[in-house]
Parts: sequence; structure tokens; C-alpha cells
Amino acid sequence: MAGVLESFFWIIICIHVVSLVLAQDRDQFLHYNFSQADLHLDGMANIDDGRLHLTNNTTKSTGHAFNKTPMQFTASSSFSTEFVFAMLPLQGDGQGMAFVVSPTKDLRYAGAATSDLGIFNKTNDNKTENHILAIELDTNDSSESFDKSGNHVGIDINSIVSVEYANASYFNDTQGKNITLSLASGKSILIWIDYDGIKKLLNVTLAPVPTPKPVSPLFSRSIKPRVPLLSRSINLSEIFNETMYVGFSGSTGTVKSDQYILGWSFKKGGQAESLDISKILDPPNRPPPPLPPTSRSKDSKNIIIISVTVTSIAFLLILGGILYFYKNKKYAEVLEQWENEYSPQRFSFKNLYKATRGFRENRLLGAGGFGKVYKGELPSGTQIAVKRVYHDAEQGMTQYVAEIASMGRLRHKNLVQLLGYCRRKGELLLVYDYMPNGSLDDYLFNRNKLKDLSWSQRLNIIKGVASALLYLHEEWEQVVLHRDIKASNILLDADLNGRLGDFGLARFHDRGENLQATRVVGTIGYMAPELTAMGVATTKTDVYAFGSFILEVVCGRRPVEPDRPPEQMLLLKWVATCGRRDTLMDIVDSKLGDFKAEEAKLLLKLGMLCSQSNPESRPSMRDVIKYLEGNATIPSISFDTAGFGMPNISNETITQMTTTSSSANFSFEDVTILFGGR
Repeated sequence: MAGVLESFFWIIICIHVVSLVLAQDRDQFLHYNFSQADLHLDGMANIDDGRLHLTNNTTKSTGHAFNKTPMQFTASSSFSTEFVFAMLPLQGDGQGMAFVVSPTKDLRYAGAATSDLGIFNKTNDNKTENHILAIELDTNDSSESFDKSGNHVGIDINSIVSVEYANASYFNDTQGKNITLSLASGKSILIWIDYDGIKKLLNVTLAPVPTPKPVSPLFSRSIKPRVPLLSRSINLSEIFNETMYVGFSGSTGTVKSDQYILGWSFKKGGQAESLDISKILDPPNRPPPPLPPTSRSKDSKNIIIISVTVTSIAFLLILGGILYFYKNKKYAEVLEQWENEYSPQRFSFKNLYKATRGFRENRLLGAGGFGKVYKGELPSGTQIAVKRVYHDAEQGMTQYVAEIASMGRLRHKNLVQLLGYCRRKGELLLVYDYMPNGSLDDYLFNRNKLKDLSWSQRLNIIKGVASALLYLHEEWEQVVLHRDIKASNILLDADLNGRLGDFGLARFHDRGENLQATRVVGTIGYMAPELTAMGVATTKTDVYAFGSFILEVVCGRRPVEPDRPPEQMLLLKWVATCGRRDTLMDIVDSKLGDFKAEEAKLLLKLGMLCSQSNPESRPSMRDVIKYLEGNATIPSISFDTAGFGMPNISNETITQMTTTSSSANFSFEDVTILFGGR
């Protein structure tokens, strides 16, 4: 017995030691070759031959690179970091870059591409809810710069306006004075950033490579430290969330530059390990200047050589001009002045063309009346889905792009993330996160393509979509009406989690705004009675569609199926009939093996509750979540009070619609075209 207890004791000790080691690894790292680093990259950021390349010769764009693993910061947490950077100006001095501590590693839509170092914009600048610390290395000497120097280091707290800054310089021991240091010289520069969580003191120091690390006043008590370039008393516990990410942000505006990180050391809770300068990769060499022209010889041979050379150059220039105009036409975009504020969310057509291999057919994911969707891959390795939407005119385009920008700011684990857009004459391209498992519609109805979903997977998908709708209706800054909830618009990620997508019919409303009648759009079987009668969409019309969606998933059939017997054509009416007969279990999808009868019965009743004719009798999505989680009991309902969205539609009409449509999912316009409509 004693031996067993002793073994158990040592097992506990080993687990504790391993957990401490893992925690320590998460709180410190050292990178020389960034191709081996676990980084989250976006925008222009990429790994270039082992170097972290933040920005390039693209104007008005951003690049971000963050350590993927978050760190826990408490009130007394200290940190220390050391990195080597190089900025190679290609035109002017660029905009600059920054070391950033942020509550999110995704700053793609936070920073304006033309300024603000890719971190802040006009809407979020100087907001306490940013929770951001940035050490900026600013090379912007334009009149738009908020600070007074075009070559400075600054400490930024939740704003692009520095709380303290100084012209870039370092202390030269030989000369005994500070020497100006050009940030955009193309040379490697060292920077040390130290924060003492006890003293609430932040120090920043610069030096050219290979200057040895100065003694930090934060982590040394015996040696007289060198005065840092910047020293500021700051209580970061009042700024940080508990969970933060560390990384870099850079941007270009009308001028551009290459920005590189060549080595990076970080540690939370102590002194970061000093970088070994011998392991630091040199910044890429810039092309040498052209040789001076040689004096012209009077020899006839030289005249012939010059003539041939001039002719060849002229031919190459003409050929290059033709290729240039061809490529410009091939990649031509529509870009207007008012779109500059959305530039962080705008992709170039050239990049999307390359990502999709020229929109090849073997990259096609799906097609419909809206256009086609293609799979693509960005240089960073991120997989994307590109939807090509065709449009006729510029009318309403400003509002439409503004709504696209709003969609890009939606953040929920059960929404398909809109990454950005691109405009060309006659078409709009929308860029989304790629969902590897396609649509829920395929899993439910394409039996030859995919395996069947289990009961627990279906229940998880329903809960996920409900959570997304609650976020859209109540938890975001505006009320978002999706207006097209159905299985074909639910995409599945790698873990078969349901994500609500296709916001093509969505509408954004300020809270408290009176909703006006609008064009009736949607899909038959999911449209509420009041929508088809009065054209007013509210959160309760989304709830109605969600009810139809629940029945669709549980029963494994579409809301409208004209091939079935007349009494079974409309799923809602068939469920009501079975409910009155107390035979609800007979309509659960026959493809399901094991399922929990009580859960199935709850979902069918919830689907009918959401499908009530009277909008006031339908629950809110918050109530729906309570019912799904078992935190509230579904009220008793009458199966006779559920209402089909088009109460007067006949079976003959449904059958005739089938012969004129390639799918059982019809838009409301199908009815108005065929039968005179409203």
C-alpha cells in the first residue's frame, strides 16, 4: 500500500513539473528563423526566407503577425522583449511599424491602411475598450502624422497619438553622446522593451546592430544602467485584459517600404533571453545603382552595337507596354475615393485571381443565381472562398459596400467570417473563410456525396445557429436581420460545427429604429406569414425561419416537397398533423440510428413554437437558447396555430413551381413571376 501511495505521489509531482514547463514555454520564446515560429499572419505579412516580412511594395495596406498562443497578464505581471528590425524604403519612408500587445490577434479591420500603423482607425482611436499597448517605430513625415517627427519612437495607449515619444537615437559610448538613428535606413536595428509590473515602469531603448544589450534598470540592481530612450510610468493592469497576444503591425500608405523582423526574443515575468547576433539573418540587399554610362567610341563597331542595343531596348519597351496594358486590363478594378475608408477590407483582384488559380473550374465550390464560389489560397497559406456576385449599376453601391464593411466586423464562432471584398466593373467579389465540409444541405440531402450526420452533431449545429442569431439580434451594436436562414446557408467547418453564412439578403438596423416595408425576398417554406403579407422583416421573421430550419434538420426533409402526397407536401402542416395524433416520432429522419426521443420531441415542439402565425407568440432567440439548454420549459402550444408563410398556396401551385425551378428551394420572386404575385 505504501508503494502505491509513493508512486501516486511521484506521478502528481511529475504532472505538476510538466505543467510548469509548458506554462513557461508559453510565456517565453526565441525566434531566429520565423518559418519555424507558430505565428498568426494576415494582410501583407509573410515569411520570406526565414525573415518575418510585415509589409512590401503594396500601397495602402497592412500586415500583422502575432504569436498564436495568448498570455495571461495579472496586475503585477512584467515582461521583456528584444527584437531586430530593418525597414527598407522603396518610396519615401513608408508609414512605419509597431510592437503590439493586444487582446486579439486579428487586427485586419482595426487599422486604416493609409496610416495609424495598421492598428487604429477613426472609429476606434482613443477608446479604452481597445486594451492595446503599442511601441511605434514611425517613419511617416507627412502632414497627416499626429506626432511631430518623421523618425521617432513612441508609446501608444489605445490611440495612435503617443503618450510619450522621442526622436530615434542611441547612446554612443565612444563619443559619449546620443547619435541619431534612421529607422528606415535599411540597416538592422536592435530594440529592447522592458516593463516592471511592480514599479509600473516601461522602458524602451534603441541601438544599431551589433551593439550589446544595455543594462536594464528594471532587471538589474548592481550595475549602473544606461538611460533608456523612453521611460514612462504606466499601470498596464488598467489597460490590459487578462488574456493578451504579442506581435507586430505595419502599414503602408501612399508611400511604401519593406519592413522586416529578423530576430525576436520575449519573456513574461523576467528578462528576455539576449539575441545571438551571429544568428540574425541580414536584411535583403537592395539592387545596386546602375553603372555610369561609358563614353561613346568613334569606332564603327560600337555604332553598330549601340544601334542594335537601342533597337532591342525599343522593342522590349513596346512589348513591355503591351504586356503592361494587357495585365492592367486583366486585373482592372473599380476603386473610388469613398472606398478608401474600407481599404483594410479590400483585396486586390490580382491577388484573388492568383489565389483561385485564375478562377479555374476545378476550384469551383458552387454556383447559383448569385454567381459562382471558388476555393482559393492566399500567400500566407490561409484558405478562402471567393464569391463572384454580378451587379448591373453603381446605384446603392456606397451603401452596399458600407454594409459589407459592417459584416466584416461581425465576430462570432458560428458565423462564416467575411474577410473583405473587391470591386470590378459589373461584378463584386466577396472573400470568406473557407469551410472545408461544405453546406449542411449536402449532408442532409445529397446521399451519394456525404455521410449522414449523427443526432448529437445535428443538435450541436442547431444550437450553434441559435447562438449566432442571438448575437445578430441582441448582442451586436446594430440589429442584424439575416432574412435567409436555411440548411443550404449553414456551412460546416472542419469539426462539423454549423456556421451561418450568405448575408446577401441581410439588413442592418440601428436599435430602436422603425422598420419599413421592403421588397419581399426569401425562400418558400422559411418565410413568415406577415413577411409575405406586409413585407416587414423583424427579428421574429428570422425566428420563424429558424423554426422551419429546426424541422428540416430533425426530419431530414425540406420544408416544401411537391413529390410527396398532398397532406405531406408542406413539412410544417405534416408536423402539425402528427403532433395532433401524438405520432411525432414517426417523422424523425429515418437515416438517424440512435437518437434521444425526448430531445427530438423538444426540438419538434420548439420548431412549431417558432412557426406560430402570430409573431408575438414566437419566442426570442434568447428564449430559444434557454429551451435548448434546458434552462426553461417550452410552453404548451396548439399545433393548429402554426402558420405557413403563404397560407393560400395550393398543391397545384407547388407542383407547377417544381417544373420551373431546378431546386425545391424557391425564392418568393418565383411565385410572383409565375402567378402574378402581389
